[in-house]
Amino acid sequence: MKALLQRVTKASVSVGSDVVGRIGPGLVVLLGVAEGDTEKDAQYLAQKTANLRIFADAAGKFNLSAPDVNGELLVISQFTLLADARKGRRPSFVEAASPTRARELFDYFVEQARASGLKVKTGCFQQHMQVEIHNDGPVTVLLDSKDKLPEPPGA
Repeated sequence: MKALLQRVTKASVSVGSDVVGRIGPGLVVLLGVAEGDTEKDAQYLAQKTANLRIFADAAGKFNLSAPDVNGELLVISQFTLLADARKGRRPSFVEAASPTRARELFDYFVEQARASGLKVKTGCFQQHMQVEIHNDGPVTVLLDSKDKLPEPPGA
């Protein structure tokens, strides 16, 4: 599972002419679910997203997380994060999870993010969306659940 985080001053997502999600300062999370991902991947990324210190403190250092600054999340499903463009000119998406499984894990990620106390808005799964992002910094971080460190023995 991959999550592309963008720190924003504000963001919104529309389907057609309807705004379906809008946040103030916080993070836009573009979330891609891969074949073989599990609830553990979603939980790990939701916790990592909520607790990642990418907001500046009074000294301008990245010492604060989204909850520390009352940041909001706008979570958008983005299967194209799983694109494999190594061969040819057309990307392959065979690594992306099926829509049914991706929806289950997307919803679980959102549930876990809300459990952290954050205000969370979403786009519309499997819809063509227009996302307006006011990137702050810009600060953009890619997280991959496959990159997590192994748990210590007995954990």
